[in-house]
Amino acid sequence: MAKTLDKVDVVTVGVGWTGGIVAAECAKAGLKVVGLERGRKRGTEDYLRIHDEYRYAIRYELMQDLSKETITFRNTRKERALPMRQMGSFLLGEGLGGSGTHWNGWTFRFLPYDFEIKSQTEKKYGKNKIKEGFQLQDWGITYDEIEPYYDQFEKTAGISGEANPLGGKRKNEYPTPPMKMTPILEKFKKATTDKGYNPYMMPSGNLSETYKNPDGETIYACQYCGFCERFGCEYGAKSTPEVTVVPTAVKTGNFEVRTNSNVVEVLKQGDKVTGVRYIDTLTKEEFIQPAETVVLTSYVLNNAKLLMISDIGTPYDPDTGRGTLGKNYCYQINAGATGFFDEQMNTFMGAGALGMYMDDFNGDNFDHSKEDFLHGAGIWIVQSGTRPISSNPVPPDVPLWGEEFKKASIHYYTRTLFVGGQGATLPHRENYLSLDTTYKDAFGLPLLQMTYNFTDQDRALHQFATDRSAEIIKEMGAKEVVPSNAISDYDIVPYQTTHNTGGTIMGSDPDTSVVNNYLQHWDADNLFVVGAGNFPHNSGYNPTGTVGALAYRCAEGVIKYSKNGGSLV
Repeated sequence: MAKTLDKVDVVTVGVGWTGGIVAAECAKAGLKVVGLERGRKRGTEDYLRIHDEYRYAIRYELMQDLSKETITFRNTRKERALPMRQMGSFLLGEGLGGSGTHWNGWTFRFLPYDFEIKSQTEKKYGKNKIKEGFQLQDWGITYDEIEPYYDQFEKTAGISGEANPLGGKRKNEYPTPPMKMTPILEKFKKATTDKGYNPYMMPSGNLSETYKNPDGETIYACQYCGFCERFGCEYGAKSTPEVTVVPTAVKTGNFEVRTNSNVVEVLKQGDKVTGVRYIDTLTKEEFIQPAETVVLTSYVLNNAKLLMISDIGTPYDPDTGRGTLGKNYCYQINAGATGFFDEQMNTFMGAGALGMYMDDFNGDNFDHSKEDFLHGAGIWIVQSGTRPISSNPVPPDVPLWGEEFKKASIHYYTRTLFVGGQGATLPHRENYLSLDTTYKDAFGLPLLQMTYNFTDQDRALHQFATDRSAEIIKEMGAKEVVPSNAISDYDIVPYQTTHNTGGTIMGSDPDTSVVNNYLQHWDADNLFVVGAGNFPHNSGYNPTGTVGALAYRCAEGVIKYSKNGGSLV
């Protein structure tokens, strides 16, 4: 029998960036908030002497336990979906801070084109440019409308950067200057500038200087140790939820974090949700947490699964194209080229977002009239600190074992660079999320099923971005250039990117979206769902900056709802 607890104003399911932002803003406004996090408590003090590549980067210490919860995967509806038994294509975070703890810190704004992609594409190229089967739609919000929330997130996180010359207009500069311009980045800057492109320093959540944010939280200066992605920061120098928004929420006295609390159901009566049911993962006790407002702030896949299990919303049907829950699942393509150089470079030093980016081939910043794809890719180089277990680049004519491999691996460890192309993905009617009918998690609930494959659009963009990357690294002085292999079918391994999006998409019409532009559910006005699952497509950037902006928009909506009730649009 579940124990019913005292009712609160707001309960968040997950305490990462989105849950932390919603909690901080609502608690500052005087609302009583409970944050339920199924992982354990953790913070900067837990990351002293964390430079253990095997434990964290290879064996995924900070990630979700797939023996308890995973997904099933298939390329097409004709195939049998099988469980993902170990981390592969993407990494699911778990614990206080969520994926915001072990991220690299790349913090971009999407382009104005992204938010109105369907209408702008049709206006410029005509309706026939969008190929059959693709489900592009506008987001129900414009860049100008979301810009203040981007600004708010960047100030909270202290983002270090400089303005994107091809991006949307900014009200303010970044709160801290860009990171160091290293000799490696100078190579990229010169090569791209010589070719007439517009490179800029990557907006970074690894801070260039010590910074106190508007809430009074201090984030320290990056030490360039090279242990960011898949690691927590031992210096408190990476903008993460547990050093920014979570302490802010706690200080109000209106916020309680409950770790080891796995939510298994959102409770609903009529057209309102009444709270959530969760299980203490240590004691196995079951609780009901009533709340005036429920906010789903977990990872993309978990938000969608929880709505499906709770029977809230209409599941997407690929046969008819109707339904919205699970629709428009998207990923990204990772193109690029490796360059082998004669001179040694300090590749082992760096930071997660110490890099340069250019958007000359991103969004609609170039003419697509003669291209057989839409959107594009951001072209980048990053000096994140290559680590010896996972970084053994050798030219293709070198054996992958034995004495010759060992010798070449040591030689090229400091003589190899990679220029990448982070490419957008567009929603296709055959790529979606649903519940698996065979496999269950540790709590007896169906696993989430992913049906996904690369499209011809993805393959064409991947080749285009690879070619541009190879030209740039050749211009940088590489003696040998090895382009990335062409992509065929998507596979759940190896690791590619953790930029999963869609499934709980936003929009202006309940027939084509799950939530409105305040991230308020169309079917229950006291339920909000926020995260990268709200993206109707994925762009040529990392999602965190946009997720943070949407979380501030969501928090504003929750506060408005607490005062007036009803639909916010």
